[in-house]
Amino acid sequence: MQFHLDGFHPGDPRYSDPQDRVVPPPLKRPLPQQVDVMIVGCGPAGLNLAAQLSQFGSISTCIVDQKDDRLLVGQADGIACRTMEMFQAYEFADQIQQEAYWVNETAFWKPDAEHPGQISRSSKIQDVEDDLSEFPHVIINQARVHDHFLEVMRQSPGKVEPHYSRRLVDLQVDTEAEDYPVTLTFERAVNYSQYGKEQEIVKARYVVGCDGARSSVRTLIGRELVGDSINQAWGVMDVLAVTDFPDIRLKAAIHSNNEGNMLIIPREGGYMVRLYIELDKLKQDERISRDEITADYLISAANRIMQPYTVEVKEVAWWSVYEIGQRLTTAFDDSEEGRLPRVFLAGDACHTHSPKAGQGLNTSVNDTWNLGWKLAHVLTGRANPELLSTYSAERQHVAQMLINFDREFSTMFSAKPKSADNPDGVDPAEFQKYFVRFGRYTAGTSIRYNPSSLVGSGEHQSLATGQTTGMRFHSAPAVRLADARPVQLGHCVKADARWHIFAFAGQQPPMSDQCRVRALCDFLQNEHNSPLKRFTPAGADVDSVIDLHAMFQQYHRDIDVDQIHPLLQPLKGRYGLRDYEKVFCTDHSGAGDFYALRGIDREQGCLIIVRPDQYIAEILPLDDYAGLSRFFEGVLTRP
Repeated sequence: MQFHLDGFHPGDPRYSDPQDRVVPPPLKRPLPQQVDVMIVGCGPAGLNLAAQLSQFGSISTCIVDQKDDRLLVGQADGIACRTMEMFQAYEFADQIQQEAYWVNETAFWKPDAEHPGQISRSSKIQDVEDDLSEFPHVIINQARVHDHFLEVMRQSPGKVEPHYSRRLVDLQVDTEAEDYPVTLTFERAVNYSQYGKEQEIVKARYVVGCDGARSSVRTLIGRELVGDSINQAWGVMDVLAVTDFPDIRLKAAIHSNNEGNMLIIPREGGYMVRLYIELDKLKQDERISRDEITADYLISAANRIMQPYTVEVKEVAWWSVYEIGQRLTTAFDDSEEGRLPRVFLAGDACHTHSPKAGQGLNTSVNDTWNLGWKLAHVLTGRANPELLSTYSAERQHVAQMLINFDREFSTMFSAKPKSADNPDGVDPAEFQKYFVRFGRYTAGTSIRYNPSSLVGSGEHQSLATGQTTGMRFHSAPAVRLADARPVQLGHCVKADARWHIFAFAGQQPPMSDQCRVRALCDFLQNEHNSPLKRFTPAGADVDSVIDLHAMFQQYHRDIDVDQIHPLLQPLKGRYGLRDYEKVFCTDHSGAGDFYALRGIDREQGCLIIVRPDQYIAEILPLDDYAGLSRFFEGVLTRP
């Protein structure tokens, strides 16, 4: 899509008239007196959590923000492949792809060997390795991501709408109370009464602070950000510009000899571009003097760095300055020895770092992607409250990895190029190697959760060498049996807090007496220790808690639909309609054989248990019914 040609206008670019993009603000409503979950902060982490919880009409969710309306111009813009996979679970990834800029290549520029005062291109590389994900690395205004989350929230059973103009002033946890132990006091930024600012009090079962680096929630529960700054200031601006720089529509890392460094990120729409511009080094404990820095100052700095090229800015859509620092909170929740958590932190409230590697939004939404289904399990009675302790255990480790990576990446990017005059500098070629080496990390696909009650030991990893226990389920092409539709198998996992069992058949004839998938279905349907029988509530659809899928190696036309076990074609819903979308075959058209791409044992097959957040919990032999039952006994509770 091309847009922004005649100037930047926020909102949905599919509306040609910018006035039609204006979304009316929500009605001014009082806060509820009691809620299951109170979310403080309407950033990406908070909205992602609200979108997950909105899938449950039985969970009361409230989300508040100090701002007086939704975000229009966003700060974060990079969306990693792994985050796109998460967006697919909400079914808006395709819309993001259509609108966004795709980062296909990255260009590297360094001082020219013959004219050191000028820059020259050293190389171009592929940004994301082949088959890392079915989705690309994209660039899009953070506000557009917010819009999609808001739409999910409005359309879902919970019908969640934000409450704006609320400032949290107090939070108290009654450790003796069982129901609604957290009391929050908010101040309204509007509607002053004759006695002063209006206050509202809300009681909640759980609270999640997604309120940024200066988090009030974090302060009120006695946690703090710990870390340091590398005393480096950067400017950032989104501009509509005319330039002779040849790689303006590629992601480009520029190291100049003496004028500093710059990162160019093309923006969606075909015309806008983001410039990250290095400013002067700060002294110890020095802060940016924001009053002395203007948009014109940043434009001049960019032109000095880009010599012999120039950039003529026609319009500045947004700009800001910031200081690099890596900080991590002392804890991700308010738990203490002997007491389970009631208040959680997510996103910038618990980790801050530089934005140049594009990890801020991506790490933040994956914080609440981890927490959301766990809260839903506890509040709907699927799991005990002890499950919530796994949030901090899993995500604090990930955040520490992010801080370590960002510290090294920022230092390398900000360093002067190595030369005869600066022997201690960084060789731009080494920076490029570092960029490539950590490509999977920046794409979000290298995160691995450690063994726990939610992640198996990996004892049977050899059955699926390309699907690693503790890492996200790596999708690949498949063909749905009933309608012959080519699909991505991983797209079965939606943002509905269900568990998934993927049964990959061996080489036995499908649904024959020798077929282990058929035997598995008999066990799950009939045996008393079947996880489906033990954990599915009475009267609910058989797949409401654990969803079973099967894949066969045969060509889809060689299997008749009427051969399939009834458990893989369950009768569901009010009218008992048959679900035909649980059985798949490998794609024989050349798009890719799932078994070959993901290292599935062709002879034995296997079971892969996938968590609600798309991470692999366990890999088991197809006939390990005891292991299957034991795993779910350790996580779920009987209704």
